[in-house]
Amino acid sequence: MALGKGLGALITPTNNNKKEDNFEGRIWQIPLSKIIANSHQPRQNFEEKSLIDLANSIKEHGVLQPVVVVESKDGGYELVAGERRARASKLAGLTTVPAVVKKMKEQQKLEVALIENIQREDLDPIEEAFSYKRLIEEFGLTQEEVSQKVGKSRSAIANSIRLLELPDQIQNALINKKINSGQARALLGLKDEAEQLSMLSSMLGEKISVREIERSVRVKTGYKQSKKDPNIAYLENELRESLGTKVNIKQKGERGSIIIDFYSKEEFESLLDKLK
Repeated sequence: MALGKGLGALITPTNNNKKEDNFEGRIWQIPLSKIIANSHQPRQNFEEKSLIDLANSIKEHGVLQPVVVVESKDGGYELVAGERRARASKLAGLTTVPAVVKKMKEQQKLEVALIENIQREDLDPIEEAFSYKRLIEEFGLTQEEVSQKVGKSRSAIANSIRLLELPDQIQNALINKKINSGQARALLGLKDEAEQLSMLSSMLGEKISVREIERSVRVKTGYKQSKKDPNIAYLENELRESLGTKVNIKQKGERGSIIIDFYSKEEFESLLDKLK
């Protein structure tokens, strides 16, 4: 299933000049020596074995899908999508690579690179979170706008970005697949870094499920679970889905309160707009 508007929509030429459109629509054989890496490439880790396997495939079958590039000011080209293919082509001994030349703004370059990697599930959770944060901070997008572009819920974007609040040691464990995203998010319930690292050590020493982590976090934070009216729990879930964040309803008799969580100024403003 394509994400958001998909790569095609993001990289479709917008120039109405027929000559330019024909130029952009063609596939060119461009020297690899003239192509530089994408300055907005969200992916930082390229597995060597995977690149070697792709290089062997390219030797056998060639490059089946062209890379996407933009012209740089020095007369060369900058990769937008296909860095893995370009790297593997060099390993395969190729001197040129098939490429489609596009005209893109800086924001589009990051969007296309991000979406291509997400569609191929090539990004680790921290690379993905950092890319969402860059779109918000560098280009002024809201979490809602990012969610529309990549085809994920706003709450998924918010939860992803929150992973960047974790200590480096926990982020590295996530990158190296020693823990998963669910376990990492559970650790966010512990605000004290020392407690988070202590829990990480326990997680690495034995197999602990997300529910077990959450149970331990509740114990450490003094949280007491109470039996909740199923109707109230249902309403909480409905509001959570609608607002894209945690909602807690407290009721005593006919009175009560609704507590809505937010994790950034941007989320707060988004919630205010929805409630208005």
